Amino acid sequence: MRIHYLLHVPFESPAYIINWGEKNGHPLSSTKLYSKFSFPSFNEFDFLVVMGGPMSVHDTKQYPWLNDETEFIKRVIDEGKPVLGICLGSQLIAKSLGSDVYKNTEKEIGWFPVYKTGEAGESNLSNVLPDKITAFHWHGDTFDIPDGAVRLYKSDVCKNQAFIYNEKVMGFQFHPEVTETSVNSLVNNCGDEITEAPYIQSAEEILSGENYIPQLNKMIGSVLNYFSALSF
Repeated sequence: MRIHYLLHVPFESPAYIINWGEKNGHPLSSTKLYSKFSFPSFNEFDFLVVMGGPMSVHDTKQYPWLNDETEFIKRVIDEGKPVLGICLGSQLIAKSLGSDVYKNTEKEIGWFPVYKTGEAGESNLSNVLPDKITAFHWHGDTFDIPDGAVRLYKSDVCKNQAFIYNEKVMGFQFHPEVTETSVNSLVNNCGDEITEAPYIQSAEEILSGENYIPQLNKMIGSVLNYFSALSF
């Protein structure tokens, strides 16, 4: 499975997804949207991963390539290729499928639980998803679930934390791909967002949450195994 991932900032990488791809012999390539870039042709990859970033999907004046990226994602979905989006990536997928993206009632930054929804059982992927998991969050925006998609997870303060569309397009609002290195990178590069708020943890709390990482990586590994079993 040839994996291609879209990067919005140099400090937010696919982290464990790269580890999984290399371990399982899946070639990886990337487009760096923060640099001079061109999107790959559809015959150059099998599976698209859209990563996170500190910008909003609506910041098109500052980042005009967001419009081109949204259109590219829509075309990839229309081609029938599997797509996985994380944080900003999930919001871009939702937008490309016609859903609204907007400010959540609270920012979530740190380690907070998410819960599998009742409707998650409608997806073939449900049996590899834990009923509850302490996830890593770093977001202020959220999205509406696209028409025809199944909502998979919710949290106490954000009702839409993950979805799957047509059994091959998936969005995670939280970060199942994190490693200790990627958590440190977010704290170092986005630490100005760590303020006093109900669902924002301190840098010390965030950096001490490494014990939650193995379960998250096990979950995203199961999701990637599911995608790799699809026919290409």
